[in-house]
Amino acid sequence: MIAMKGFFRSYYPAIIWWTFVMILICTPGKDLPDLGSWTDLISLDKIIHVTIFGLMGYLFMRPFALNDLPSDYKKKHFLKLAMALSLWGLTTEFIQHFFIPGRSFDVYDFIADASGCFAAYVYCKNYLLK
Repeated sequence: MIAMKGFFRSYYPAIIWWTFVMILICTPGKDLPDLGSWTDLISLDKIIHVTIFGLMGYLFMRPFALNDLPSDYKKKHFLKLAMALSLWGLTTEFIQHFFIPGRSFDVYDFIADASGCFAAYVYCKNYLLK
């Protein structure tokens, strides 16, 4: 039972990050800072999406990587997490489009979200598994 408590506690950073991301996603467009047009030149928005979802993927995959299950099982779990978090990224785009004033659906944001999730998958598969 104590080992199980530790396992669930290891997900606290991921849950806290997920909550923070949800707050950002649900922030109305008028409340977001205007960073100017220079951010379009370097696609800062997409870099932020890749980073946010990549970190989320890593934080959800890392605790699982530290347990004693076989590597093949962990790899499959990592892939399932990457797909689920990518689907969540798509869902957040619909949430923004239909429920958050001043926000819209952007397929490129979803692609950036999914890219971050799969980057986390590749990193965790290659560097967290021995």
